[in-house]
Amino acid sequence: MSGRAERTWSVRAFGATAALAVLTGAARDAAAGGLFTADRGVRPLGRGGAFVAGADDLGAIWYNPAGLAEAGTGILVDFSWLNFSSEFTRKTQVVDNAGVARVYTSPQVSGSTPFLPIPTIAGSYNFGKDKEFTAAFGIFAPYTAIASYPLTVDGQPSPSRYSLVSLDGSALVVAGGYFAWKPFEQLRIGGGIQTMVGKFASRVVFSASPADRLISAPEDPQYDTLSQLDVGPIFAPSGNLGVIAVPHPNVRLGLSAQAPFWVNAPATIDVRLPTAAPFDRAYQDGKDANVKFRLPPILRAGVEYRTDTGPESKIRLEVAYVREFWSLHDTIDIKSENIRLYDISGFPSPFGVAPISLPRNFQDSSSFRVGGEYSLKNLIKDYWVDLRAGASYETSAIPKEWVSPLTYDANKVVGSVGGSVHVGSHWRMDGMAGLVLLEGTDVAPGEAKVPRVNPVKGNPTATESINGGTYAARAIVLGVGARYLF
Repeated sequence: MSGRAERTWSVRAFGATAALAVLTGAARDAAAGGLFTADRGVRPLGRGGAFVAGADDLGAIWYNPAGLAEAGTGILVDFSWLNFSSEFTRKTQVVDNAGVARVYTSPQVSGSTPFLPIPTIAGSYNFGKDKEFTAAFGIFAPYTAIASYPLTVDGQPSPSRYSLVSLDGSALVVAGGYFAWKPFEQLRIGGGIQTMVGKFASRVVFSASPADRLISAPEDPQYDTLSQLDVGPIFAPSGNLGVIAVPHPNVRLGLSAQAPFWVNAPATIDVRLPTAAPFDRAYQDGKDANVKFRLPPILRAGVEYRTDTGPESKIRLEVAYVREFWSLHDTIDIKSENIRLYDISGFPSPFGVAPISLPRNFQDSSSFRVGGEYSLKNLIKDYWVDLRAGASYETSAIPKEWVSPLTYDANKVVGSVGGSVHVGSHWRMDGMAGLVLLEGTDVAPGEAKVPRVNPVKGNPTATESINGGTYAARAIVLGVGARYLF
């Protein structure tokens, strides 16, 4: 390739990369809202998430809406804090001009989450001749880590900047209406219509440094592009169905299904273009885009055994299985509505951003859960007290080679304890503490597949991956809540 051709190609790479990289970031960040660090709800999570056959209060709106048939007429409010922390030590494989592959290790970077209470607010009304019908509404948020990473480490650009800087400003909730029916004592049936609403916000850095070191070294900070993404308003409809059978007074069988969420939302993108010379006079006009992706359907099944162990004590034990079909989250499609770049040296002005589709290649995950409750009276005055504990093991929804600081998931163990105090016949006060331990992940640089974004059409040159390295993470979940029965 001649020197003139190289310069022309390089400038085109700068312009295309700066614009398309921002849209790529929109897709990655939007997908993060669908990754759940742990299952949800103060009382259900106190049982390790084993709350499918034993669902019998307003927590059933997520686990099994058939359980609403036993929720009575009441209100449930709870809040949880997900304290997520992680470490990432990046390792990058770079092939130098002599064709020698070398591995470089970057300083460790840590991610954390702010104090942000995650709510459940729900109410139910029980009616009918034999109280066989229950209508309910609910608003809740998934237990998803709103993580942030530093933009610099020891005065140098952070090695995680191409995956994530911050998700601050994100707010997503699921709102829904539900109905349950108990035609006879041995059967409960329920369902709901839901929608995910809110917005997603993030900051992320992309590199406009061209491949093959035509002008600069890969990841030269002069070519960093800082973007601010806002996706919303999000309105993604869904629904769920469930059934609980009682073949024996001591045994309950539960089965429920959650439909996928189909996200198709507008987005706005603001860009701070690179400081490199080709961008001296460049500017962005327009900032509208559209983002599409799918979040998984979920299938749950459980068996609960319950019995009285005395006149003032009883026990409930459940074993459950949950399958999340994350393989549905295979691509993210992004379309620019009016984004144009102007006055990039040597490049046609304006430059319009073409639609792109990003492969995600997620996989289905399985969760095995066990949990229970032991209730007794007179432990505190004459109040009924529930003591809970549970544990679960869940496989990762992300193949190792696609793990990154933004979408970090691994095989994990969740352990939890909780309890309730029933005050009179109306109030129940709940508390819970849980620990989430993710299996450490080591992504060899040669196996890593998340690229440094440089989506120039017709460019066959692969860029260095940004997700190689070692990962570790854990989370503490603390929650309190209250239920009132009329």
